[in-house]
Amino acid sequence: MKTEILSEAAKRKILLSPDAVEMILSNSDPMTFTNTVFAHLAKDAVFVSKKDIMDCIAGDKIMFESQKEVKPMNKVTNDLHVVRGTDITGESTCEGKINDFAAYFMSRYQALKKIIEKRRDFGFCTTIEKAKELDRECRIIGMVYDRSTTKNGHTMLTIEDESGIAKVFISKDSPLANEVFVSDEVIGILTKPSGKNRAFIIADKIFRPDIPRDHRWENMDLVSKIAFLSDVHVGSTTFLEPAWNRMTRWLKENSVKEEINYLVFPGDVVDGIGVFPDQDKELIISDIYDQYEKLSEYLKDIPDHIKMVIHPGNHDACRLAEPQPALNKVFTKSFDSNIMMVGNPVYMSVEGRTVLTYHGKSMDDWIAGVRGLSYEDPLKVMKHMCTCRHLAPIYGQRNALAPEKRDYLVMEYVPDIFVSGHVHGAGQEIYNGVRMINASTWQSQTEYQKMHNFNPDPAIMPVVSLSDGAIRMHNFME
Repeated sequence: MKTEILSEAAKRKILLSPDAVEMILSNSDPMTFTNTVFAHLAKDAVFVSKKDIMDCIAGDKIMFESQKEVKPMNKVTNDLHVVRGTDITGESTCEGKINDFAAYFMSRYQALKKIIEKRRDFGFCTTIEKAKELDRECRIIGMVYDRSTTKNGHTMLTIEDESGIAKVFISKDSPLANEVFVSDEVIGILTKPSGKNRAFIIADKIFRPDIPRDHRWENMDLVSKIAFLSDVHVGSTTFLEPAWNRMTRWLKENSVKEEINYLVFPGDVVDGIGVFPDQDKELIISDIYDQYEKLSEYLKDIPDHIKMVIHPGNHDACRLAEPQPALNKVFTKSFDSNIMMVGNPVYMSVEGRTVLTYHGKSMDDWIAGVRGLSYEDPLKVMKHMCTCRHLAPIYGQRNALAPEKRDYLVMEYVPDIFVSGHVHGAGQEIYNGVRMINASTWQSQTEYQKMHNFNPDPAIMPVVSLSDGAIRMHNFME
C-alpha cells in the first residue's frame, strides 16, 4: 500500500514527508484518503507534511486552489463512507456513572480547547489558577459553568478548566456585553489586569472555536449531487403521501440527468409510538414495526442508483440520548441493501466532500435558552452551533445527552455541508464556506403545531452540487 501511495504521489509530482505517509497509512482506507488529500491540493503544491494534512482537515489551512475551471467527469463515482471515529454505533460504553460524566466533559473541553488554540489570533494560554495570580494580560480557556447578571447590569461568568474555577467580569459598557453565552460551551478569554481585586478576572476579548473565516468551498471536478429528506414521519395521519409520490416520480424522471447520486435522511423517518401524549390519535399506522415496513416500501420507489443514508431522530425507535446509534436491524431487515444505516450525528465523506448530518433535537434547548432564537429560523440556531463548534453544548435540559467517553457532538471537523432537521423548516445559508441546510419535512401541520401557531415548510428537497456547492430547493407541495 505504501508503494501505491508513493507511486500516486509521484504521478502528480508531489513529495510526501515520512510522517505524512505514516498518517495516510493509519487511515482505514489509505488510498481513498490519499485521493481526497490530492484532490484538495493546489496545482503548485510540491511538498506535503503531516501538519499540512492535519491543518487542512481541521479547516485551519487552505490547501486548495483559489478557483479552477470545472470539468465534468464522464463516469459517476459512488464514493460514500463514514468518517472514522464519528459514529457511536457499536462504540457506546457509558453506564451513567460519575466517571463517565467526568470523562465526557473532559473530552469536550480538550477537543474544543485544541481548536481554540489553533486560532491564529489566540496563541499561548495559561491555566485559570495561574491567571488569577497574574496582574497582567493573559489568555485562558474554560468551560462556562454559569452566567448571571449583577444588580448593576454587568455580566458575571463562572468558568472552569482542569486547574480550577474563576469568576469572569464583563462590564455592561464593554463591547462584549451583548455576547451570547450558553452553559457548558468552551470559550477562550483574553483577560486584562484587575488590580488589587482578585475576586474575579476581567474579560477583554472572547474567542470561540468557530468555523475559520478563511474556510471556503473550493470547486472540484465532480458531477454528483446530494439530496436531503428530513422528518418523513411515516405512520402519521399528516404524512404527505401525494407530495412524496410527486417527489419519487420526479427522481425517477430526473435523477440520472440531474446526477443525484446520494440521498440522506437526517432523522425522524417514522412518526414513532408514544413520543408525546395522545400520539395514538394522530397515527394511521400504530405499530412501530409496520411503520418501518411501510417506509421500506416507499424507499423502493427511489431509483436504484441513488445511495441512501438513514440515521435516527427523536421519533425513531432508538435511545433518545444523543449520540444515537444506528437503527437496529430488527426494524430495518426489509430495507434494500443500498441503504446505509448510521448514527446521529455523523460525519460522512462523499466524493471528497465532508458532510455533517445531525437530526437537531438540541434546537429545543438553544431556542429555550438563547434570546432571539426561534423555530421559525433554524439556520440562526445552526450558526450558533458552528460558532461554538458543538451541536448540543447545553447539558441537562430538554435534549438528553449520553455521557460517552468521547463527546461525539463536538464539531471536530469543518464540514463542507452541515444539514439538520427536527423543526420542520426548510432553508439554506452559507456560513464561512459551510453550506448549512435545514431539510424540511414530509408531514403537514400537526395539532401540536397548530396550538403553538407554528407553520411548517413541508415537502421541500434540498439538493447540493458536490462540484460548486450550488443549492437548489425543490418544492413538491404542488
